Amino acid sequence: MDRHGNHGRREVPLMQTRRRRVSMADVARLAGVSSQTVSRVSNGHPGVVETTRQQVLAAMKELGYRPNSAARALKRGEFRTIGIILFTLSTTGNVRTLEAISSSAAQEGYATTLLPVAVPTQDGVRGAFTRLGELAVDAVIVIMEVHLLDAATVSLPPNVQVVVADSDAGDRYSVVDTDQAGGTREAVRHLLDLGHRTVWHLAGPEESFAAERRTAAWRATLTEAGRAIPPLVRGDWSAESGYRAGLRLAEQPDCTAVFTANDQMALGLLRALREKGRAVPEDVSVVGFDDIPEAGSFMPPLTTIHQDFAEVGRRCVDGVLRQMRADTTERGTTLVPTWLVRRDSTAPPPAEASGRPAE
Repeated sequence: MDRHGNHGRREVPLMQTRRRRVSMADVARLAGVSSQTVSRVSNGHPGVVETTRQQVLAAMKELGYRPNSAARALKRGEFRTIGIILFTLSTTGNVRTLEAISSSAAQEGYATTLLPVAVPTQDGVRGAFTRLGELAVDAVIVIMEVHLLDAATVSLPPNVQVVVADSDAGDRYSVVDTDQAGGTREAVRHLLDLGHRTVWHLAGPEESFAAERRTAAWRATLTEAGRAIPPLVRGDWSAESGYRAGLRLAEQPDCTAVFTANDQMALGLLRALREKGRAVPEDVSVVGFDDIPEAGSFMPPLTTIHQDFAEVGRRCVDGVLRQMRADTTERGTTLVPTWLVRRDSTAPPPAEASGRPAE
């Protein structure tokens, strides 16, 4: 017994318990092949007999061998990794776009590295791009407001291609976006065609490109139709802000139709209207934007503009891969179509509120 009370047992230092990293030579010895053959199997080289390939794969599995992807990347001149820079995962659009980017990249044999910007400031953006320069990525997809991207002094690593989602940066970068203006026009025209004299708008935050594009299209559509433009009401994308705005809109007796800039704000608006005794759609019609999975379960089910976030993600990946393979930088904007999904939250206005303004 030693002075610590142990019966003849000796503690083994932690460093001695760590297993040595399995090498390519170890796999070669177990499989009975050359290290060059192991390298070919590891890199997916077609010139290996299938029985030999299976023999090598079995040895890799038995030994727990993991190929050195960094060394392979340096040899090939590519890392097969796409970086993604974005502000937040709290919005439906960002989450669904990110999911589509990741799955599309995986189908092409690429991994993704997420670089969230904790605070949407110039310093935050600059920090994300600094981290990007330290990582092994072949391309980057940016999901952020372009004014911050431009305002920050950012520099990309050499040969890293860029695609920006949800932005107006088409003259500086390759952009993929949903048809914000087209979707808004369809929403407003739907309400006007039902007989509403005009359409109120619950807008998103002023600093958002998507919100401003929808606001501009709402105003232009009413102007083209010769209708009055009601005062703009703003929210911050959240259901709570929609509720607060809804309490104010419910006090407007001439408000019979509201186009909301997203479905979450529409949810809060529906609650406020109900609490104030304004029935939807009998007294007030409501149209959202996004077509989130829960939109059909609102009370009443929400008429909304469908955005194909999955297609946006796919086209972002297609865009960066096309630039990488052609070794060229693209500019311009690709618009993904939107469409109206009609449910039960819209109807003709009350009889006394219907009709067009006098010519």
